[in-house]
Amino acid sequence: MSIYISAEIGINHNGSLDQAKRLIEAAKAAGADAVKFQKRTIETVYTPEELARPRASVFGTTNGELKRGLEFSLEQYRELDAYCRQVEIEWSASCWDVGSVAAMADVGPPWLKIPSALLTDTILLEAYRATGIPLLLSTGMSTEAEVDQAVQTLHDCPLVLLHCCASYPSPLDELNLSAILTMQSRYGLPVGYSSHSVSPWPCLMAACLGATVLEAHLTLDRTLWGSDQAASLEPHAFGKMVEEVRTWERARGDGIKRVMPSEVAVKAKLRR
Repeated sequence: MSIYISAEIGINHNGSLDQAKRLIEAAKAAGADAVKFQKRTIETVYTPEELARPRASVFGTTNGELKRGLEFSLEQYRELDAYCRQVEIEWSASCWDVGSVAAMADVGPPWLKIPSALLTDTILLEAYRATGIPLLLSTGMSTEAEVDQAVQTLHDCPLVLLHCCASYPSPLDELNLSAILTMQSRYGLPVGYSSHSVSPWPCLMAACLGATVLEAHLTLDRTLWGSDQAASLEPHAFGKMVEEVRTWERARGDGIKRVMPSEVAVKAKLRR
């Protein structure tokens, strides 16, 4: 089965539908299977004090103005859904509250993602579970015991675990990609990898370790305004990652040692 590759747009659209559509186009051109956004109900996720906190941005002078400026409405997500159908690429979102889970499920993406930050929020996990939609569970900044509890909560869901280092960008010596093998053995579930690296190569390494799903952040330009842009891959690097993962898929074979068709004539000529 082909490795499923998702381009994490997240908030790199900077609140612009046009920029979101350009990112969708870039993901499609790079060979991604899907794009992913983030969805929050601002007044639920953040306290009034957090929203009132001073924070300068292109949207204003408070944290609330920033968060509201970056958030797409349900109607805008329906427009993005239609655009993804037109471009022929799948889409999804990671939802940060129960209302957002319900709203995104109503639009109808093929899967939903639970972000690392919310892995221990049992009420939210139950809301995801109730949708019946296949789930990706990111496991950054989590202990084995915390992942165990989340997997138990979601035990009857179609579920893929994503190994992840949740820092932006992630230091190479903290990626711990070998944990992919540990998680495969411990849970008996498909395991993928969510990358926050500025290098395309950890995704390829994760593929070689058996990752079934790969996610990496995508930006049009790492120098653009926005908190996640610098921890993202630009289109050329994202496309190179996809290309090399597909090369690995062709090259990995089935593990059975035998004479290959191209070797037959060589063997007849050279074997003593």
